[in-house]
Amino acid sequence: MSLREKIETDYKSALKAKDKNKISTYRLILSGIKDLDINNRSQAEKKETNDEDIKKLLKKMIKQRSESIEMYKKNNRIDLQEVEEKEVELIGQYLPQQLSDDDTKKLCSEIISSTGASSIKDMGKVMGELKKNNADSVDFSKAGAILKELLNQK
Repeated sequence: MSLREKIETDYKSALKAKDKNKISTYRLILSGIKDLDINNRSQAEKKETNDEDIKKLLKKMIKQRSESIEMYKKNNRIDLQEVEEKEVELIGQYLPQQLSDDDTKKLCSEIISSTGASSIKDMGKVMGELKKNNADSVDFSKAGAILKELLNQK
């Protein structure tokens, strides 16, 4: 079952259960997927929207909501913050599990030693290697900070 089919099935289940919060989140996701379809069809090289495209969309949606959560925390809007957190949780179900901070740090250290990186100038090389093999399991905003810290220690 493709990612799109899984989301559509879960959306139908939410409709039957009359869960308004989930319904609105699923509608946002499906709307984003339809926008992707339109974009992919209107480009010079027409292509079908695949699971990788959908994963990128979901990551982008989570990032947007995370930024909103931070803003709501600063402004003490707990009600809105909780809505966004529930959306992040629901969207996150469709993405592979992210590595913990400790595992990310360990992975970054291994890649630094395997690539022979010695300074912050090598960050692009290390980040490229990290993306090549671990694109789904690493939060690159965290990884970037960890890499800077590790490379500055050298």
